[in-house]
Amino acid sequence: MTGALAVGVAGLLEVGVGEPPRSVHPVAWFGRAVAPLDRAWAHPRLVGLVGAAVLPLAAAVAVGGAVALAASAHLRLGAVAAGLALFATTSLRMLLGEARAVVAASEVDLDLARRDLRALAGRDADALSAGEVRSAAVESAAENLADGLVGPLLFFVVGLAGAAAAGLPTAVALAAGAGGAAWVKAVNTMDSMLGYRSKPVGWAPARLDDAVQWAPARVAAALLAVAAARPGSLSAARAWLDAVPSPNSGWPMGTLAAAAGCRLTKPGAYDLNPDAVLPDVATARGAVRTVALAGALSYLLAAGVVAWL
Repeated sequence: MTGALAVGVAGLLEVGVGEPPRSVHPVAWFGRAVAPLDRAWAHPRLVGLVGAAVLPLAAAVAVGGAVALAASAHLRLGAVAAGLALFATTSLRMLLGEARAVVAASEVDLDLARRDLRALAGRDADALSAGEVRSAAVESAAENLADGLVGPLLFFVVGLAGAAAAGLPTAVALAAGAGGAAWVKAVNTMDSMLGYRSKPVGWAPARLDDAVQWAPARVAAALLAVAAARPGSLSAARAWLDAVPSPNSGWPMGTLAAAAGCRLTKPGAYDLNPDAVLPDVATARGAVRTVALAGALSYLLAAGVVAWL
């Protein structure tokens, strides 16, 4: 039950706080550790490979060690510490708020919506239509559900379950779960900062993130299908996956496109559900609500699994 308490703490903080201040956000601290890698190197792929191996592991050890120390004083204190660590690695409320703001602005101030979209999607928004802006907001909400919430929750559960299955003490299991969440968040942060074609140093972080996000993307897609009460949307997404460059993001985005009955597109890159129309405001808002419900289901599922262990 201590694992369930940790998930509950993280979920309550997500609802009540949303996001730690940037000045004290551990992910921002980790980003400052990654930043020195973002420059020209004589052997950039080797540097990126070493960074991808060392930095996420260091983050996991630091977080896991802090949780283990708290748990050694009292298991409930360890559970709260693990919940704080899990909260720091997840993001849902801010994501939903930004997506809703972009959708609302697209109806009344398209230029503002295009500017606000930059916080969600890494694409040139200057020439996007209102429907394409809403599409980008919905796509980002679906993709970030996997990266920003399901991934850390899944690795928390896997870390805790693995330690429990090995017969390790509860304090160690909590530390393993929190360390797993920190590790996957660190991998994703490195990919976000370095994983671009223009940055050879980001090759290893990007490949590692592709491997790590394989399961979270598919779990997120399944949760979206359940949240929308459209189980067939998961299989419908398969038809459009080949058009998406990422091996993972097409799953949640395609599933949400099918569930919402709208076209989601990145001009010049991919079309998901291409025979449908771009989302209007009502459809986009409904799609974001589906992501919110899938996020709530993520917390409930994670808490249920670790309580059962």
